[in-house]
Amino acid sequence: MVTILACCANGSGTSIMMSMTLDRVINAQGYKVSKTHHCALSEGRTTAQNYDIVLCPQNFIHMFADAEAKGSKVIGLNNVMSGDEMAEKLENCGIDLRK
Repeated sequence: MVTILACCANGSGTSIMMSMTLDRVINAQGYKVSKTHHCALSEGRTTAQNYDIVLCPQNFIHMFADAEAKGSKVIGLNNVMSGDEMAEKLENCGIDLRK
C-alpha cells in the first residue's frame, strides 16, 4: 500500500479540494492507499520524503526535488480538481497502486 501527500500554497483550500478529488479517484480506481494527507507547501517540503507520492499544482513541483531524489514520486497537476487528470497521472506514475 502506498501513501500520498497533497500540497498547495497555504494548505487550506486547494489541498483540501485536491484531497477530496484524490479520495474519489482512489475509490473509483480501487487503489490500495494506506494514508493520505493534505498540507501547505511549508509542511510538505519537510515531510514529502515520508510519502510514496506527492501531488501538487504543476508550478510547485520544483519545490520537491529533495523528496524526489529520496524516492518519492512527485506529480504536478494542471487542474487539481480534475479526477480524470489525477487518475491518469497516478496510473502512469510508475507505482503499482493496486497492491
